[in-house]
Amino acid sequence: MIKNAVLGFVLLGLFVGCQSEFSKFKKTPDYVANPSLEHQAYFEAYNKALELWDVPYDELYIPTTFGTAHVVVAGPEDGIPVVLLHGMNASSTMWYANIKPLASNYRVYAIDFILEPGKSYITKEMESTDDIAIWYHEVLSKLQLKKHHLIGASRGGWLAVKVALHNQENIKSMVLISPAQTFIWVRPSTNLLKNIVYAFSSKEKQMEETLKTMSTYPQNINKTYLDQYKIAVDKDSINKFTINMMPYTLKELKSLKMPVYVLIGDDDMINNDKTLRMANEVLPYGKGEKLENAGHFLSIDQAEAVNTKIIQFLEEVDEMAD
Repeated sequence: MIKNAVLGFVLLGLFVGCQSEFSKFKKTPDYVANPSLEHQAYFEAYNKALELWDVPYDELYIPTTFGTAHVVVAGPEDGIPVVLLHGMNASSTMWYANIKPLASNYRVYAIDFILEPGKSYITKEMESTDDIAIWYHEVLSKLQLKKHHLIGASRGGWLAVKVALHNQENIKSMVLISPAQTFIWVRPSTNLLKNIVYAFSSKEKQMEETLKTMSTYPQNINKTYLDQYKIAVDKDSINKFTINMMPYTLKELKSLKMPVYVLIGDDDMINNDKTLRMANEVLPYGKGEKLENAGHFLSIDQAEAVNTKIIQFLEEVDEMAD
C-alpha cells in the first residue's frame, strides 16, 4: 500500500513537472505580442488563418540555440505524437484542411520553419542544412517527444528526410506529401516557365498564375489562408539553403529504416512517376501513391482523400509496432 502511494506521488510529480515545463513555453514573446509595423499585418493574418483549424490548440514558443521555435499543438494529450513540417512560405496554418481528422486521435505538433515567415524567430545564423536538422531535433527534444510520426509537405518533405538522416531513432514513420527536390530534380515544364515569366508581372498576377500551376482547384483555397500566404510570399526572400537543395542520393534514401509513405498528385509540377518508382523500389519500407485530380497543393486539392490515406497509414504503422 505504501509502495503504491509513493509510486503515485512520483508519477504525479513527473506529470506536474512536465505540465510546468510546457507552461513556460506558452508565454507569448514580445516580438509577437508587440510586433513592429513590418510584422504586424502578417501576424494578424496568421492569427486569422490559424482560426481555420477549428480545433482547440495551444501555441508554444520554445527557446533554442538558433532562436525561438513556434509550435502549434492540438489533439489529445495521450495521443501518439505526429510532427508536421509545412511547405515553403506556407507556415503551420497550411494544415487547416487536415488538422481536424489528424487531431482526433493523435497529438499533433506543427512547427513553423525558422528561416521564413511564420512565428518562429531566428537570432543566430545557420551555416548549413545540418544546422536546420539540429534545430528541429532540439525542438523535438524540448517537447520531450520520443517515438513520433513525421509528416512533411513540399519543401517540408525534403526537410523531414534531412531530419531523419540526421537521427532517425525516434521516427516511427514518415509521410511525404508531394516532396520537393527529394527524389528528383524539379523538372522544366510549361508551368515552371509560366512562373518565371510572371515573376516579372505584378504581385497579384504572379500569385494568381502561381496558384493555377500549383493547385488543381485554386478556387478551393480558403481566402483567409490565402491572405496570409500572399503576405508571406511578398515578405520572403529565397535563402541559400533553398537554392542549394538537391535530391537525396540512393545511399541516403536506402538508409531510411522507417516506413515511408509518399503521396503525389497526377498534375504535380514537382513530381512524376519516377518519384513513385523510387519510393516503391529504393526506400527499404517505402510506398508511393498518386491521387487523381490533384496538383502540388495536394493536401488541399484532395484534402479528404489525403486525410483518409494518411490516417490509415499511421494506424497500420502503430498496429505493427504494438
